[in-house]
Amino acid sequence: MATENKNLSSYDKNTLPNVSQLSFGIVVSDWNETITHNLLKGCVDTLLDNNVASENIITWHVPGSFELIYGAKKMMDTYPNLAGIITIGCVIEGETKHFDFVCEGVTQGIKDLNLAGNMPVIFCLLTDKTMQQSIDRSGGKHGNKGIEAAVTAIKMTSLGKF
Repeated sequence: MATENKNLSSYDKNTLPNVSQLSFGIVVSDWNETITHNLLKGCVDTLLDNNVASENIITWHVPGSFELIYGAKKMMDTYPNLAGIITIGCVIEGETKHFDFVCEGVTQGIKDLNLAGNMPVIFCLLTDKTMQQSIDRSGGKHGNKGIEAAVTAIKMTSLGKF
């Protein structure tokens, strides 16, 4: 597995661009909320730690991961001056093909928003086989993928209009 023996939360704050005057959006799925809300916390804490003002972090909740696409598009249209949008979700594989359809749909949808939009849309969708794998990536032994998503959003600002 790609994250084996890696802590996803490690980054050097001194190498990141200054984003203290920028605003970021977060769209988070409430499905598997134990996981997604831990990812959200890691994401918000990282933005705050990098001097983004709390009033410059806009958070919207959607019911499930598939709805992340619509939520991100609506946020993009509503707040065109955001430095970026971070989408957070978690899909755990079950016994049906539903997992495949949701994961593929969200992946393609977020990709499409990146190609068509004026701001980066960061993909923070855990697609794990077990709940334990998701726990490990949302504050467990592999760190918190929400932190990694926030760092990615911060780094992407150097490519944008800011």
